[in-house]
Amino acid sequence: MKKLLLVAAFFFAVSASQAQEMGFGIKGGVNFANLSGDDVDDIDGRTGFHLGLLAEFGLTESFSIQPEVLYSAQGAKDDEMNWNLDYLTIPVMAKYYAVPGFSIEAGPYVGFNVKSEVEMDGVSVDVEDETESTDFGVGFGLGYELPMGVFFQARYNMGLSDIASDADAKNSVFQLSVGYKLF
Repeated sequence: MKKLLLVAAFFFAVSASQAQEMGFGIKGGVNFANLSGDDVDDIDGRTGFHLGLLAEFGLTESFSIQPEVLYSAQGAKDDEMNWNLDYLTIPVMAKYYAVPGFSIEAGPYVGFNVKSEVEMDGVSVDVEDETESTDFGVGFGLGYELPMGVFFQARYNMGLSDIASDADAKNSVFQLSVGYKLF
């Protein structure tokens, strides 16, 4: 974990020194999360939230890199139980501004599981030993930023790694966000 933080700090420092323009901000929004895979059937999504910080480093007039650190409440549910899977996610999105303010974004993410529980009949059971500690995937999205720094994003995060070692089940999350670039 310390190595990951050092790599992230180095990335931020190098990017900041090379960036034409940079901004920092906050964002939050709603998650429409579910699980996908061969071992997943007859389940409904979990509506959760995400909240966190971001930095945007302009590399050219129309291209930037946006790393984020987000708390993201994910999971799924069926008639009998709820799976609550919360992550500290670190997406690194490449953003292309097709026109001023409007961006198309894509990039990888890594998520560190911070909460794994199953809730049934009002009783919560920790299932940390049955779930993987990390989640890897890719995100694709669109964004629009107003001149005053307020922005809106829609993103789909597709998990590429199984969330449990004994099941073909991956995270699938659609996010709607609103945020503000502080500077």
